[in-house]
Amino acid sequence: MENTLPQPIDSNRAHALAAQMLVTQNKNAYEVKQSLMAEGLDEASAENVVYNIEAQIENVKSSKAKKDMLWGGLWMFGGIIVTAVTMSAASGGGRYVVAWGAIVFGGIQFFRGIMNSIK
Repeated sequence: MENTLPQPIDSNRAHALAAQMLVTQNKNAYEVKQSLMAEGLDEASAENVVYNIEAQIENVKSSKAKKDMLWGGLWMFGGIIVTAVTMSAASGGGRYVVAWGAIVFGGIQFFRGIMNSIK
């Protein structure tokens, strides 16, 4: 007689499956845990896999939010500096540059980073 019990999936496959379900299929943690258990993982292992993947997802989101704040702030600050320097140089008359693109889009990126870090 053959063993008909399902063989548990290995850790790498479980993590890949959980990541795919959480990120691309928008499954919640409970659904992912149930799917992993159906694949042969015990409940504690399934919870551990889901917890690890959710922590990695949060780390990536946090890192991206910080980068958006950094680069957005740099672009906005750079635009303000260029505007102030050229206005100062043209104070006796002449033309100056208003770097509105860098200021506006840098500001948008900066505040997008702030909003994503709050979530």
